Amino acid sequence: MKKLIVVTIIVIFAFTTSFAQDISFGIKAGVNFSSIAGDEVDDLDGRTSLNFGGVVNIGIGELFAVQPEILYSTQGATWELDGVEATYKLDYINIPIMADFTVAEGFSLQGGPQIGFNITSEIDTDGETEELEDVESLDLGVGIGAQYRLPMGLFFQARYVIGLSDIVADDEDFKNQNSVLSISAGWFFN
Repeated sequence: MKKLIVVTIIVIFAFTTSFAQDISFGIKAGVNFSSIAGDEVDDLDGRTSLNFGGVVNIGIGELFAVQPEILYSTQGATWELDGVEATYKLDYINIPIMADFTVAEGFSLQGGPQIGFNITSEIDTDGETEELEDVESLDLGVGIGAQYRLPMGLFFQARYVIGLSDIVADDEDFKNQNSVLSISAGWFFN
């Protein structure tokens, strides 16, 4: 499965760069407001954390681009039960591949798939951390958002990503997905 995903990313990148008119490389960082959506999550609160990584904007036409990114993203949720606070810490390397449609000078709407690879899955209860069992290593999602890019290269993004795959492996009765709102700023170098 991972080989298929890597091959798909390479094919998309090769196809889009062959038609590219303008390619910009950049970096970004921001804040995540994440939670877990799905079954029996009414008592969960969000986890405020961070994201950072690299961005490539591949212009295909005057008003359309493809924007793949590779991001380190800290996600999860918190809750309190009987005076004890606990935090799910689910950290990912995410690869969103956004279609970028320019709707006004510098302003674009974005949408597309995201592939995430889980690198940390822990629960922190009052300072004690233990590994979570049965967390899926692969997280598939879809994102929508907006980006504003200044002529000097500075840009701002807002994006919402909802998971399409379950966080916990092999649990037929309990379905939960990642839910992340990110606000980021970055810089395109060229």
